Amino acid sequence: MIIVTGAAGFIGSCLIARLNELNFNYIIAVDDFSFPAKNKNLEGKKIKERVERTELATWLDQHYREVEFFFHIGARTDTTEFDKSIFDELNVNYSKMVWQKCIDYQIPLVYASSAATYGLGELGYDDNESQIPNLKPLNPYGDSKNDFDIWALQQEEKPFFWAGLKFFNVYGPNEYHKGRMASVIWHAFNQISEKGSLRLFKSHKPEYADGEQMRDFIYVKDLISVCVFLMEHRKNSGIYNLGTGIARSFNALGTSTFVAMNKPVQINYIDTPVDIRDTYQYFTEANMSKLRSIGYEDPFFTLEAGVKDYVQNYLIPGKYW
Repeated sequence: MIIVTGAAGFIGSCLIARLNELNFNYIIAVDDFSFPAKNKNLEGKKIKERVERTELATWLDQHYREVEFFFHIGARTDTTEFDKSIFDELNVNYSKMVWQKCIDYQIPLVYASSAATYGLGELGYDDNESQIPNLKPLNPYGDSKNDFDIWALQQEEKPFFWAGLKFFNVYGPNEYHKGRMASVIWHAFNQISEKGSLRLFKSHKPEYADGEQMRDFIYVKDLISVCVFLMEHRKNSGIYNLGTGIARSFNALGTSTFVAMNKPVQINYIDTPVDIRDTYQYFTEANMSKLRSIGYEDPFFTLEAGVKDYVQNYLIPGKYW
């Protein structure tokens, strides 16, 4: 059996879809299942059992002998939430429980960290573990992910295999429920569908033109391929970046969305909301050499190819993966 936390969410449900495609059908889906908006993400998927998030520790104590791998994807990911206690509970302490259970029961573990840990990128975007204690995230969400990374590295006892993955800007199917926290591509598709135009944030830094803020956008199918690789690889434990290694502008992202929808490009610019303006990342780009050095060789989707697949095969027909 394979455990997936955050199973009804965006990345967790995509991971289950890929595992099912690979004929892994004994999936233990862990989540807070009280949010009906996420239920469609699991429709049609082969799952052995659903376990409420709060019941996982007890369930593991009873069924650990059957568990072969643990993907801890679930987290509170709202970057506009500033109640630190919520992140301490859901992102830090819950992850510590998962970590300890994987040690106790000898279960290999992959968990989700975040590129939000890099803050403004003052120290670059290298997944050098010696630099992790020096990083300065910009919000409590980023703090919580970095706090757990630091804690994990400090532990004398570790799972026999573990990997923390710093997800960069992920986009793709099954994010319909995420609202404001959905990818810019999801928002772009909806804006273009409704109005024929797209609004992007203005730049509030003179060194960047409007829409030329840059991020490392990674298609969720690539992210899932890396997860499967690590499940099969099971060596070289540590913390890894997970982006494409190539930063692209929001203008390029918007243009790719118009092209995928076969519509003329019309981009307008609006002020960045005040509540996120001071913590807005203008540039992110993952150094991917560490993951490549352990044998991951698959190419990543280009932004254009990823957007085309997402828009034409999922957003336009309203399909889930």
